[in-house]
Amino acid sequence: MRDIMGMMGKVKEMQAKMEQMQAEIAELQAEGKAGGGLVTVVISGKGELKSLKIDPSLFKEDDVEILEDLIVAAHKDAKDKAEAAAAEKTKALTAGLPIPPGFKMPF
Repeated sequence: MRDIMGMMGKVKEMQAKMEQMQAEIAELQAEGKAGGGLVTVVISGKGELKSLKIDPSLFKEDDVEILEDLIVAAHKDAKDKAEAAAAEKTKALTAGLPIPPGFKMPF
């Protein structure tokens, strides 16, 4: 019975740490660039678009498709960086837990 109580205490502690980590991840910001910095995107740790900057030289009628592709590429770059930062935070919290490789936490 004592083991169960100890385990429950650890579960509560882990839950509190997980909630804190989720809040920290939500506050993260990642910047992605494309086209050599012509398009810059900033997203939150949850993937929400926070800002978009486009170099004025891209505002030509002929370059609309290129601009669209650069925005998508910059967003992907920022998302990859945010996911890497979140994975690093998660790795520190879950050190020693038997979590399968590639498993993503639900956030």
